[in-house]
Amino acid sequence: MTTALENYQARLLRVLDYIDAHLDDELDVQTLSEIAAFSKFHFHRQFAALFDVPVYRYVQLARLKRAAHALAWDEARSVTDIAMDAGYEAPDAFARAFRQRLMQSPSSFRKSPDWSAWLSAFGPLDNARNTLMKITFDYDDITIRDVPPTPVVLLQHRGDRDTLPKTFERFRAWCKAHDLGPETGRSSFMIFRSEREPEDPNDYSMDICVATDQPVEPDDAPMQPAAIPGGRCATLRYPGQTNNLEPAWIFLYREWLPQSGEEARDFPAYVERKLVPIAGTQAHDVVVELHLPLK
Repeated sequence: MTTALENYQARLLRVLDYIDAHLDDELDVQTLSEIAAFSKFHFHRQFAALFDVPVYRYVQLARLKRAAHALAWDEARSVTDIAMDAGYEAPDAFARAFRQRLMQSPSSFRKSPDWSAWLSAFGPLDNARNTLMKITFDYDDITIRDVPPTPVVLLQHRGDRDTLPKTFERFRAWCKAHDLGPETGRSSFMIFRSEREPEDPNDYSMDICVATDQPVEPDDAPMQPAAIPGGRCATLRYPGQTNNLEPAWIFLYREWLPQSGEEARDFPAYVERKLVPIAGTQAHDVVVELHLPLK
């Protein structure tokens, strides 16, 4: 039996699907509230409360994402045409909005896309859908495999999680300067060396890494060379891009590990992310894998 919550979420999922399929149409509150069968006087607050982003901003982001794809892969179309399709009457207004979100001008993105900024800019779109996805796991989702050792360059984060954005910003800037962005197909890693919410927030500890054997120069400090050791790992692929991997970790530690007969190895759990092109399309997908090292 469908619960009231499931029905409520299904109505809002219908809105997301409609937006994606009608980006060239007038997507005002009146239209979208009718799709959801909600009152237009409350719809915008219902949408923002559930997805943590206003509906007008969601529509703007969806159009900017399509525009970014066109800039990167459709060289025959002019920036002006792409701006018009994104709902902007003038190229300069489109350029301001694009730069504000992706930290690049449209022409600069066309020449050399910064896919790290792309992932960050359009995260709210993925988060909105993840909000409505009841992601569950079972034992068949786990693969035990031998993972080869991986040379990396890492940046340590030590301290309160609230300061993580500055650490990630520094990490992305270094990767971009050394041509190690996600568009190169290189994996990035997060190695979790403490619990997610330690009693003292300043005890939080994590390493952010990128797969490379490039040498690290003295001027690159605090970046440092390291290696993720090879060995057996229980690997769980997460279906989609998200910053909340706790449900997957809980399944691995609470459900799978006690029943598996396996024992965790003396190396922290870590996450691997990779941006890969989707065959036959102009889109990219994010592959997210959780690795639990085993003895």
